[in-house]
Amino acid sequence: MKALVVAASIVFFVLCLGVAGLASFPDPDAGEPVVVLDVAVPEGAARAPAGSEGQAEPTPPSSAQAPSPAEAGANGDGGLPPGFAVDGSSPVPPLPESLPQSAPGAPPSTPMQQASVDAPTASIAASSAGATGDVAAMPEDASRVAALVEQSQYGPLPKVGADGKRPSEVYAAQSRYAGKAAPGEPARVAILVEGIGLPDGVTMDVIKGLPASVSVACGAYGRNLQEWILKARDAGHEVLLQIPLEPENYPTSDPGPHTLLTTLPPEENVKRLQWLMSRYTGYVGVTNHMGAKFEATQASLAPVLEEVKARGLLYLDDGSVQGSTAGQIASSIGLDYSVANVQLDGDVAKGLAELEALAKQKGAAIGVASAKPATVKQLAEWASKLEAKGIVLVPVSAAVRAQRQI
Repeated sequence: MKALVVAASIVFFVLCLGVAGLASFPDPDAGEPVVVLDVAVPEGAARAPAGSEGQAEPTPPSSAQAPSPAEAGANGDGGLPPGFAVDGSSPVPPLPESLPQSAPGAPPSTPMQQASVDAPTASIAASSAGATGDVAAMPEDASRVAALVEQSQYGPLPKVGADGKRPSEVYAAQSRYAGKAAPGEPARVAILVEGIGLPDGVTMDVIKGLPASVSVACGAYGRNLQEWILKARDAGHEVLLQIPLEPENYPTSDPGPHTLLTTLPPEENVKRLQWLMSRYTGYVGVTNHMGAKFEATQASLAPVLEEVKARGLLYLDDGSVQGSTAGQIASSIGLDYSVANVQLDGDVAKGLAELEALAKQKGAAIGVASAKPATVKQLAEWASKLEAKGIVLVPVSAAVRAQRQI
Protein backbone atom coordinates (compact mmCIF):
# COMPACT_ATOMS: atom_id res chain seq x y z
CA MET A 1 0.00 0.00 0.00
CA LYS A 2 2.82 2.32 0.88
CA ALA A 3 4.42 1.54 -2.45
CA LEU A 4 1.25 2.54 -4.27
CA VAL A 5 1.12 5.89 -2.48
CA VAL A 6 4.74 6.59 -3.39
CA ALA A 7 4.11 5.61 -7.03
CA ALA A 8 1.05 7.80 -7.22
CA SER A 9 2.98 10.71 -5.77
CA ILE A 10 5.74 10.28 -8.35
CA VAL A 11 3.21 10.15 -11.21
CA PHE A 12 1.47 13.28 -9.90
CA PHE A 13 4.80 15.10 -9.62
CA VAL A 14 5.76 14.15 -13.22
CA LEU A 15 2.39 15.34 -14.52
CA CYS A 16 2.82 18.68 -12.79
CA LEU A 17 6.27 19.12 -14.32
CA GLY A 18 4.86 18.30 -17.78
CA VAL A 19 2.05 20.84 -17.48
CA ALA A 20 4.49 23.51 -16.33
CA GLY A 21 6.83 22.73 -19.24
CA LEU A 22 4.06 22.96 -21.82
CA ALA A 23 2.95 26.29 -20.40
CA SER A 24 6.43 27.71 -20.99
CA PHE A 25 6.30 27.12 -24.81
CA PRO A 26 4.31 29.55 -27.04
CA ASP A 27 1.41 28.30 -29.11
CA PRO A 28 2.69 27.94 -32.71
CA ASP A 29 -0.70 29.04 -34.05
CA ALA A 30 -0.90 32.12 -31.89
CA GLY A 31 -0.19 35.55 -33.42
CA GLU A 32 1.53 38.60 -32.06
CA PRO A 33 -0.01 40.24 -29.02
CA VAL A 34 -2.90 42.45 -30.10
CA VAL A 35 -4.04 45.64 -28.47
CA VAL A 36 -7.64 46.50 -29.27
CA LEU A 37 -8.52 50.17 -29.11
CA ASP A 38 -12.12 51.23 -28.87
CA VAL A 39 -12.11 54.58 -30.70
CA ALA A 40 -15.22 56.65 -30.26
CA VAL A 41 -16.85 57.75 -33.48
CA PRO A 42 -17.94 61.40 -33.49
CA GLU A 43 -21.66 61.84 -33.31
CA GLY A 44 -23.22 61.94 -36.79
CA ALA A 45 -20.37 60.09 -38.45
CA ALA A 46 -21.03 56.67 -39.97
CA ARG A 47 -18.89 53.67 -39.11
CA ALA A 48 -17.17 51.94 -42.02
CA PRO A 49 -18.57 48.48 -42.79
CA ALA A 50 -16.65 45.46 -41.55
CA GLY A 51 -13.68 44.58 -43.74
CA SER A 52 -13.34 48.09 -45.18
CA GLU A 53 -10.59 49.34 -42.87
CA GLY A 54 -8.07 51.58 -44.68
CA GLN A 55 -10.55 52.50 -47.43
CA ALA A 56 -11.93 56.02 -47.86
CA GLU A 57 -15.61 56.39 -47.09
CA PRO A 58 -17.32 57.49 -50.32
CA THR A 59 -19.56 60.51 -50.27
CA PRO A 60 -23.13 59.57 -51.18
CA PRO A 61 -24.02 61.30 -54.44
CA SER A 62 -26.65 63.99 -54.26
CA SER A 63 -28.99 64.92 -57.05
CA ALA A 64 -26.52 67.64 -58.13
CA GLN A 65 -23.50 65.32 -58.23
CA ALA A 66 -22.31 63.32 -61.19
CA PRO A 67 -22.77 59.57 -60.59
CA SER A 68 -19.71 57.51 -59.90
CA PRO A 69 -18.51 55.16 -62.66
CA ALA A 70 -19.93 52.21 -60.77
CA GLU A 71 -23.31 53.91 -60.43
CA ALA A 72 -23.20 54.88 -64.08
CA GLY A 73 -22.75 51.23 -64.93
CA ALA A 74 -25.71 50.32 -62.77
CA ASN A 75 -27.82 52.84 -64.63
CA GLY A 76 -26.83 51.45 -68.00
CA ASP A 77 -24.05 53.88 -68.78
CA GLY A 78 -21.35 51.23 -68.62
CA GLY A 79 -18.97 51.27 -65.65
CA LEU A 80 -15.35 52.24 -66.08
CA PRO A 81 -12.61 49.66 -65.58
CA PRO A 82 -9.85 50.23 -63.00
CA GLY A 83 -7.58 53.09 -64.03
CA PHE A 84 -10.19 55.02 -66.02
CA ALA A 85 -12.15 56.56 -63.17
CA VAL A 86 -12.54 60.32 -63.33
CA ASP A 87 -10.02 62.00 -61.10
CA GLY A 88 -11.96 63.97 -58.54
CA SER A 89 -8.88 65.05 -56.62
CA SER A 90 -8.57 68.30 -58.60
CA PRO A 91 -12.05 69.82 -58.90
CA VAL A 92 -12.62 72.42 -61.59
CA PRO A 93 -12.57 75.92 -60.08
CA PRO A 94 -15.58 78.24 -60.51
CA LEU A 95 -16.02 79.70 -63.96
CA PRO A 96 -15.71 83.40 -64.72
CA GLU A 97 -18.73 85.00 -66.33
CA SER A 98 -16.75 86.29 -69.31
CA LEU A 99 -13.33 86.24 -70.87
CA PRO A 100 -10.70 87.94 -68.70
CA GLN A 101 -8.60 90.61 -70.34
CA SER A 102 -4.90 90.50 -69.62
CA ALA A 103 -2.05 92.46 -71.08
CA PRO A 104 0.37 90.48 -73.27
CA GLY A 105 2.89 88.72 -71.08
CA ALA A 106 0.86 89.28 -67.92
CA PRO A 107 0.57 86.43 -65.43
CA PRO A 108 -2.54 84.22 -65.52
CA SER A 109 -5.56 86.00 -64.14
CA THR A 110 -7.89 83.09 -63.37
CA PRO A 111 -7.48 79.94 -61.27
CA MET A 112 -7.63 77.68 -64.32
CA GLN A 113 -5.03 79.75 -66.14
CA GLN A 114 -2.75 79.46 -63.13
CA ALA A 115 -3.40 75.71 -62.99
CA SER A 116 -2.39 75.41 -66.61
CA VAL A 117 0.94 77.03 -65.80
CA ASP A 118 1.63 75.12 -62.60
CA ALA A 119 0.35 71.68 -63.65
CA PRO A 120 3.13 69.07 -63.79
CA THR A 121 1.46 66.95 -66.49
CA ALA A 122 1.46 67.37 -70.25
CA SER A 123 4.22 69.97 -70.30
CA ILE A 124 3.92 70.94 -73.96
CA ALA A 125 6.70 73.13 -75.26
CA ALA A 126 5.43 76.68 -75.38
CA SER A 127 7.71 77.42 -78.32
CA SER A 128 5.41 75.39 -80.56
CA ALA A 129 2.89 78.24 -80.46
CA GLY A 130 5.26 80.34 -82.50
CA ALA A 131 6.19 77.62 -84.96
CA THR A 132 5.18 77.37 -88.61
CA GLY A 133 1.44 77.75 -89.13
CA ASP A 134 -1.42 80.18 -89.05
CA VAL A 135 -2.67 80.64 -85.50
CA ALA A 136 -3.05 84.38 -85.05
CA ALA A 137 -4.21 84.01 -81.45
CA MET A 138 -5.92 81.61 -79.09
CA PRO A 139 -8.83 83.22 -77.22
CA GLU A 140 -7.51 83.82 -73.72
CA ASP A 141 -8.80 81.11 -71.38
CA ALA A 142 -11.88 80.68 -73.56
CA SER A 143 -12.30 77.14 -72.22
CA ARG A 144 -13.47 78.62 -68.92
CA VAL A 145 -16.32 80.85 -70.14
CA ALA A 146 -19.29 80.24 -67.84
CA ALA A 147 -21.77 81.36 -70.49
CA LEU A 148 -20.81 78.35 -72.62
CA VAL A 149 -20.97 75.74 -69.84
CA GLU A 150 -24.00 73.85 -68.61
CA GLN A 151 -23.63 72.11 -65.25
CA SER A 152 -25.09 68.62 -65.53
CA GLN A 153 -25.30 65.49 -63.38
CA TYR A 154 -22.16 64.25 -65.15
CA GLY A 155 -20.13 67.46 -65.08
CA PRO A 156 -19.70 70.57 -67.29
CA LEU A 157 -21.26 70.32 -70.75
CA PRO A 158 -20.79 72.74 -73.67
CA LYS A 159 -23.76 74.83 -74.68
CA VAL A 160 -24.71 77.75 -76.93
CA GLY A 161 -24.52 81.04 -75.05
CA ALA A 162 -27.53 83.26 -74.45
CA ASP A 163 -26.07 85.67 -77.02
CA GLY A 164 -25.90 82.89 -79.63
CA LYS A 165 -22.15 82.34 -79.41
CA ARG A 166 -21.17 78.72 -79.93
CA PRO A 167 -18.26 76.72 -78.51
CA SER A 168 -17.15 75.92 -82.07
CA GLU A 169 -16.57 79.65 -82.58
CA VAL A 170 -15.36 80.83 -79.17
CA TYR A 171 -12.99 77.91 -78.57
CA ALA A 172 -11.58 77.99 -82.11
CA ALA A 173 -7.99 79.02 -82.74
CA GLN A 174 -8.11 82.31 -84.60
CA SER A 175 -6.91 82.08 -88.19
CA ARG A 176 -6.25 84.68 -90.86
CA TYR A 177 -7.28 82.08 -93.45
CA ALA A 178 -10.67 80.93 -92.22
CA GLY A 179 -13.09 80.44 -95.08
CA LYS A 180 -12.71 79.76 -98.77
CA ALA A 181 -9.41 80.74 -100.35
CA ALA A 182 -9.69 83.86 -102.49
CA PRO A 183 -7.79 84.09 -105.78
CA GLY A 184 -4.10 84.49 -105.04
CA GLU A 185 -4.40 83.20 -101.47
CA PRO A 186 -2.59 80.03 -100.39
CA ALA A 187 -4.42 76.71 -100.22
CA ARG A 188 -5.43 75.59 -96.74
CA VAL A 189 -4.31 72.36 -95.10
CA ALA A 190 -5.39 71.17 -91.65
CA ILE A 191 -3.92 68.32 -89.63
CA LEU A 192 -5.68 66.58 -86.76
CA VAL A 193 -3.48 64.44 -84.50
CA GLU A 194 -5.79 61.95 -82.81
CA GLY A 195 -5.54 59.11 -80.30
CA ILE A 196 -4.59 61.07 -77.17
CA GLY A 197 -6.48 60.27 -73.97
CA LEU A 198 -7.65 56.85 -75.17
CA PRO A 199 -7.25 53.53 -73.32
CA ASP A 200 -3.80 52.92 -74.84
CA GLY A 201 -2.40 55.61 -72.56
CA VAL A 202 -0.98 58.16 -75.06
CA THR A 203 -0.71 61.57 -73.38
CA MET A 204 -0.53 65.13 -74.68
CA ASP A 205 3.26 65.12 -74.31
CA VAL A 206 3.49 63.42 -77.70
CA ILE A 207 2.65 66.64 -79.56
CA LYS A 208 5.66 68.61 -78.29
CA GLY A 209 7.31 70.49 -81.13
CA LEU A 210 4.29 70.53 -83.46
CA PRO A 211 3.23 73.88 -84.97
CA ALA A 212 0.40 75.56 -83.11
CA SER A 213 -1.88 75.27 -86.14
CA VAL A 214 -1.98 71.49 -85.80
CA SER A 215 -5.20 70.50 -84.02
CA VAL A 216 -5.43 67.64 -81.54
CA ALA A 217 -8.19 65.16 -80.67
CA CYS A 218 -8.33 63.94 -77.09
CA GLY A 219 -10.45 61.11 -75.71
CA ALA A 220 -12.30 61.01 -72.41
CA TYR A 221 -10.09 58.63 -70.45
CA GLY A 222 -7.29 59.29 -68.01
CA ARG A 223 -6.45 61.67 -65.20
CA ASN A 224 -5.84 65.41 -65.41
CA LEU A 225 -7.57 65.73 -68.77
CA GLN A 226 -8.50 69.37 -68.17
CA GLU A 227 -4.84 70.15 -67.49
CA TRP A 228 -3.89 68.45 -70.76
CA ILE A 229 -6.41 70.56 -72.66
CA LEU A 230 -5.28 73.80 -71.04
CA LYS A 231 -1.65 73.00 -71.83
CA ALA A 232 -2.51 72.25 -75.46
CA ARG A 233 -4.51 75.46 -75.78
CA ASP A 234 -1.76 77.47 -74.12
CA ALA A 235 0.55 76.21 -76.86
CA GLY A 236 -2.00 77.34 -79.48
CA HIS A 237 -3.51 73.97 -80.41
CA GLU A 238 -7.20 73.70 -81.14
CA VAL A 239 -8.87 70.72 -79.44
CA LEU A 240 -11.57 68.24 -80.48
CA LEU A 241 -13.20 65.59 -78.30
CA GLN A 242 -12.75 62.05 -79.66
CA ILE A 243 -15.72 59.82 -78.80
CA PRO A 244 -15.85 56.00 -78.99
CA LEU A 245 -18.32 54.62 -81.55
CA GLU A 246 -19.21 50.99 -82.15
CA PRO A 247 -17.00 49.22 -84.73
CA GLU A 248 -18.14 46.25 -86.84
CA ASN A 249 -16.53 43.62 -84.61
CA TYR A 250 -17.50 45.03 -81.21
CA PRO A 251 -16.66 43.94 -78.51
CA THR A 252 -13.67 42.10 -80.00
CA SER A 253 -12.50 45.59 -80.94
CA ASP A 254 -13.51 47.82 -78.05
CA PRO A 255 -13.03 51.61 -78.38
CA GLY A 256 -13.36 52.09 -74.63
CA PRO A 257 -15.85 52.62 -71.79
CA HIS A 258 -19.16 54.32 -72.60
CA THR A 259 -18.96 53.39 -76.28
CA LEU A 260 -22.03 54.49 -78.23
CA LEU A 261 -23.78 51.36 -79.54
CA THR A 262 -26.39 50.61 -82.21
CA THR A 263 -28.09 48.21 -79.78
CA LEU A 264 -28.91 51.02 -77.33
CA PRO A 265 -31.91 53.35 -77.57
CA PRO A 266 -31.15 56.91 -78.72
CA GLU A 267 -31.66 58.44 -75.27
CA GLU A 268 -29.09 56.05 -73.78
CA ASN A 269 -26.49 56.96 -76.42
CA VAL A 270 -27.13 60.66 -75.77
CA LYS A 271 -26.53 60.04 -72.05
CA ARG A 272 -23.25 58.34 -72.88
CA LEU A 273 -22.31 61.21 -75.19
CA GLN A 274 -23.00 63.71 -72.42
CA TRP A 275 -20.81 61.75 -70.00
CA LEU A 276 -17.98 61.83 -72.55
CA MET A 277 -18.53 65.54 -73.21
CA SER A 278 -18.35 66.35 -69.51
CA ARG A 279 -14.77 65.14 -68.99
CA TYR A 280 -13.29 68.54 -69.87
CA THR A 281 -14.11 71.88 -71.52
CA GLY A 282 -12.56 73.96 -74.27
CA TYR A 283 -13.09 71.89 -77.44
CA VAL A 284 -14.52 73.12 -80.73
CA GLY A 285 -16.12 69.89 -81.80
CA VAL A 286 -16.29 66.13 -81.83
CA THR A 287 -14.64 63.44 -83.92
CA ASN A 288 -15.05 59.68 -84.00
CA HIS A 289 -12.88 56.93 -82.57
CA MET A 290 -13.63 53.82 -84.69
CA GLY A 291 -17.38 53.63 -85.48
CA ALA A 292 -17.68 51.57 -88.69
CA LYS A 293 -21.01 50.12 -87.57
CA PHE A 294 -22.33 53.14 -85.67
CA GLU A 295 -21.65 55.77 -88.35
CA ALA A 296 -23.22 53.51 -90.99
CA THR A 297 -26.43 53.21 -88.93
CA GLN A 298 -28.37 56.41 -89.56
CA ALA A 299 -31.01 55.76 -86.90
CA SER A 300 -28.30 55.56 -84.21
CA LEU A 301 -26.05 58.37 -85.46
CA ALA A 302 -28.73 61.00 -86.16
CA PRO A 303 -29.73 61.70 -82.51
CA VAL A 304 -26.05 61.93 -81.55
CA LEU A 305 -25.27 64.51 -84.25
CA GLU A 306 -28.41 66.44 -83.32
CA GLU A 307 -27.05 66.68 -79.76
CA VAL A 308 -23.65 67.79 -81.12
CA LYS A 309 -25.36 70.57 -83.10
CA ALA A 310 -27.59 71.61 -80.19
CA ARG A 311 -24.48 72.15 -78.07
CA GLY A 312 -22.84 74.42 -80.63
CA LEU A 313 -20.10 72.04 -81.75
CA LEU A 314 -18.80 70.92 -85.14
CA TYR A 315 -18.34 67.30 -86.20
CA LEU A 316 -15.32 66.00 -88.07
CA ASP A 317 -15.61 62.50 -89.52
CA ASP A 318 -12.06 61.12 -89.51
CA GLY A 319 -12.65 59.43 -92.88
CA SER A 320 -12.01 55.90 -91.65
CA VAL A 321 -15.59 54.67 -92.10
CA GLN A 322 -16.79 53.55 -95.51
CA GLY A 323 -20.51 54.15 -95.85
CA SER A 324 -20.71 56.73 -93.07
CA THR A 325 -24.06 58.52 -92.94
CA ALA A 326 -22.61 61.50 -91.06
CA GLY A 327 -22.48 63.77 -94.10
CA GLN A 328 -26.08 63.13 -95.08
CA ILE A 329 -27.32 63.72 -91.53
CA ALA A 330 -25.20 66.84 -91.06
CA SER A 331 -26.52 68.34 -94.28
CA SER A 332 -30.15 67.71 -93.29
CA ILE A 333 -29.83 69.28 -89.81
CA GLY A 334 -27.41 72.12 -90.65
CA LEU A 335 -24.49 70.84 -88.60
CA ASP A 336 -21.00 72.27 -89.15
CA TYR A 337 -19.37 69.16 -90.59
CA SER A 338 -16.51 67.93 -92.69
CA VAL A 339 -14.75 64.65 -93.40
CA ALA A 340 -11.00 64.16 -93.41
CA ASN A 341 -9.61 63.72 -96.91
CA VAL A 342 -6.52 61.68 -96.10
CA GLN A 343 -5.57 59.17 -93.39
CA LEU A 344 -1.90 59.79 -92.65
CA ASP A 345 -1.03 56.38 -91.22
CA GLY A 346 1.22 53.95 -93.04
CA ASP A 347 3.21 55.82 -95.69
CA VAL A 348 3.04 59.27 -94.11
CA ALA A 349 5.12 61.00 -96.81
CA LYS A 350 2.84 59.68 -99.55
CA GLY A 351 -0.24 60.75 -97.60
CA LEU A 352 1.10 64.27 -97.09
CA ALA A 353 1.85 64.62 -100.81
CA GLU A 354 -1.72 63.56 -101.57
CA LEU A 355 -3.02 66.08 -99.04
CA GLU A 356 -1.05 68.91 -100.65
CA ALA A 357 -2.41 68.03 -104.08
CA LEU A 358 -6.00 67.96 -102.81
CA ALA A 359 -5.58 71.30 -101.06
CA LYS A 360 -4.33 72.96 -104.25
CA GLN A 361 -7.12 71.35 -106.25
CA LYS A 362 -10.02 72.09 -103.87
CA GLY A 363 -8.69 75.04 -101.86
CA ALA A 364 -8.69 73.16 -98.56
CA ALA A 365 -7.99 69.64 -97.31
CA ILE A 366 -7.87 67.86 -93.94
CA GLY A 367 -5.54 65.06 -92.90
CA VAL A 368 -5.77 62.85 -89.81
CA ALA A 369 -2.71 61.27 -88.18
CA SER A 370 -2.23 59.02 -85.18
CA ALA A 371 -0.38 60.40 -82.16
CA LYS A 372 2.84 58.46 -82.66
CA PRO A 373 6.25 60.04 -81.96
CA ALA A 374 7.66 59.12 -85.39
CA THR A 375 4.60 60.53 -87.17
CA VAL A 376 4.65 63.72 -85.09
CA LYS A 377 8.31 64.28 -85.94
CA GLN A 378 7.60 63.81 -89.64
CA LEU A 379 4.67 66.21 -89.50
CA ALA A 380 6.81 68.91 -87.85
CA GLU A 381 9.47 68.61 -90.56
CA TRP A 382 6.84 68.69 -93.31
CA ALA A 383 5.08 71.74 -91.88
CA SER A 384 8.28 73.79 -91.86
CA LYS A 385 8.44 73.59 -95.69
CA LEU A 386 4.79 74.39 -96.51
CA GLU A 387 5.13 78.13 -97.00
CA ALA A 388 7.51 77.66 -99.92
CA LYS A 389 4.87 75.46 -101.58
CA GLY A 390 2.16 78.10 -101.42
CA ILE A 391 0.20 76.23 -98.73
CA VAL A 392 -0.77 77.41 -95.27
CA LEU A 393 -1.41 75.17 -92.27
CA VAL A 394 -4.67 76.11 -90.52
CA PRO A 395 -6.67 74.77 -87.54
CA VAL A 396 -9.34 72.16 -88.25
CA SER A 397 -12.20 74.59 -87.60
CA ALA A 398 -10.86 76.95 -90.27
CA ALA A 399 -10.62 74.11 -92.81
CA VAL A 400 -14.17 72.97 -91.95
CA ARG A 401 -15.47 76.47 -92.67
CA ALA A 402 -13.44 76.65 -95.86
CA GLN A 403 -14.77 73.30 -97.12
CA ARG A 404 -18.37 74.31 -96.39
CA GLN A 405 -17.91 77.32 -98.66
CA ILE A 406 -16.36 75.39 -101.55
